[in-house]
Amino acid sequence: MGNKIYKTAAEALEGHLQDGMLIAAGGFGLCGIPELLIAAIRDAGTKELTVASNNAGVDGFGLGVLLETRQVKKMISSYVGENAEFMRQYLSGELELEFNPQGTLAERMRAGGAGIPGFYTKTGVGTVIAEGKEHHDFDGQTYILERGIVADLAIVKAWKADPSGNLVFRKTARNFNVPAATCGRVCIAEVEEIVPLGALDPDAIHLPGIYVTKIVQGPHEKRIEQRTTRKKEAV
Repeated sequence: MGNKIYKTAAEALEGHLQDGMLIAAGGFGLCGIPELLIAAIRDAGTKELTVASNNAGVDGFGLGVLLETRQVKKMISSYVGENAEFMRQYLSGELELEFNPQGTLAERMRAGGAGIPGFYTKTGVGTVIAEGKEHHDFDGQTYILERGIVADLAIVKAWKADPSGNLVFRKTARNFNVPAATCGRVCIAEVEEIVPLGALDPDAIHLPGIYVTKIVQGPHEKRIEQRTTRKKEAV
């Protein structure tokens, strides 16, 4: 199995970055974003990237960091509405965008990780999502063919890990990190805490270590995506 624990994100990524590669990134909103690995990719200067991720980050955080430095050529995403720089680049023709319904994107990642090259879904039939895709009828219903995603590199963020790479995610952060991790030929995980081998309940492990190539531990910023408050009511 070898040593999977690395001191820094830059060390963990060494030898795995190349221009023009496809990266699957975990995270849901601002939950579970692999911010340390994203920052290391920015510092490495890797460019012409295609990134498959539910979100495109926000301005100055998450994948928004790589958008600001023009290192991303194309996004494969579902929800991109919180990033002004993303919208500017897309509307000006500087950035390619492949829109995916959220469930379709999750299944494309899961399928790629499971060795399934494609699947049929009704979602998107009759919309721009279906343009250029193969259509097929099953039981009188029309479906479109979606291809599984196999990424050159998967970057994810977990709550806990053990030295063998077994991962536990916290609440909403689990949503896209698990399928993103499985579809990468190489998967690097940043974690909040590394616990001794055997400390994790096997029934509580969300991603087996067989999928994880390297681990890095580090401090993470806790952000609130949309802060909503109300005035204090008079007593």
